[in-house]
Amino acid sequence: MLKNLNFDEFQRLGQHNMDAAMKVLGEWNKGWQAIAAEITDYTKRSFEESTATFEKLLSAKSLEQAIEIQSGFAKRTYDGYMHQLSKIGGMYAELAKEAYKPVEKALQGAR
Repeated sequence: MLKNLNFDEFQRLGQHNMDAAMKVLGEWNKGWQAIAAEITDYTKRSFEESTATFEKLLSAKSLEQAIEIQSGFAKRTYDGYMHQLSKIGGMYAELAKEAYKPVEKALQGAR
């Protein structure tokens, strides 16, 4: 196949491949930024929740009330973590899918 390409065709093929590579890098960059922003937001929310729970614990009137506060916090934290884990996993899957699209187009064009 390459043996029959003239210089202009070879140059267009190189440009096409460069464009595809730049699109892949652009998709990866956007995806990683979105994931980083989501993780940062989750970390901030978790810290705020922990601080609020600590303040509630300090004002607990009994051991039973402190255990109730801590138990509620543990349940909310676990549920929030599992939700976040699922959300980030979906974002990684979408990142991979979107980043692969230009490669898939390039491979189909090469056939």
